[in-house]
Amino acid sequence: MGTRITDITKDPSGFVLLSDMIPSIVQEIRYFSTYNFVGDRIDGYEEPCAILTKEAARALKTVSNEMLVQGYRLKIFDTYRPACAVKHFVLWGIEDQDIRMKPYFYPDLEKQELFLKGYVAKKSSHSRGSTVDLTLLDMKTGKELDMGSPFDLFSEKSHPDFRGITEEQYENRMILRNVMLRN
Repeated sequence: MGTRITDITKDPSGFVLLSDMIPSIVQEIRYFSTYNFVGDRIDGYEEPCAILTKEAARALKTVSNEMLVQGYRLKIFDTYRPACAVKHFVLWGIEDQDIRMKPYFYPDLEKQELFLKGYVAKKSSHSRGSTVDLTLLDMKTGKELDMGSPFDLFSEKSHPDFRGITEEQYENRMILRNVMLRN
C-alpha cells in the first residue's frame, strides 16, 4: 500500500509538498507514470506530487529563486520515494525477461548491471526525503535545457562531469550543478 500525500504532509516528521513551498516548479513525477525504466507505475506513487523534508525544500527554494533570476524554472522528476517503491525496483531487477524499457533507459547495460553500478539502489537516499531528481526549464521557451542525456538514462553520459557532450550541454549541467552545490 502506498503513502497518501495527506499522510505525509500531516506527519509531524517534517515533510512538505514541494509545490506549497515553491509554486513555480513544474512536476513530472515519472514513477507515477509508466514512462520510466520499469515501464509500470511504481508502487507507492499514489499521487503525482513532489515531497521533501522541510529542510531540503527550503534549500531547494533558494535554488529555485536563484534559477528564476537567471530565467529558469525547476522541473522535478522525483523526490521522496517510499520504501515499497524501492522494493518494486528490486523485484523488477529479479525479472530477467522484463527488458521492454531497455532501449530508452539502459541501452548499453544489462539489467543486473544497474544495481552493480549503483544506478538503481536497494536502499535509496530518496526514501529519506532529502534527494531530488530535477532539470531546468527555460522560462522563455518552456522547454527543458539540453543536458546531453534524458532523465534516468543509466549511462556514464548522465554523470555530471561527462565530457562526451557538446559544450552547451555541459554548460547547462554546470548552471544547475553549481547553484545546487552552493545551497
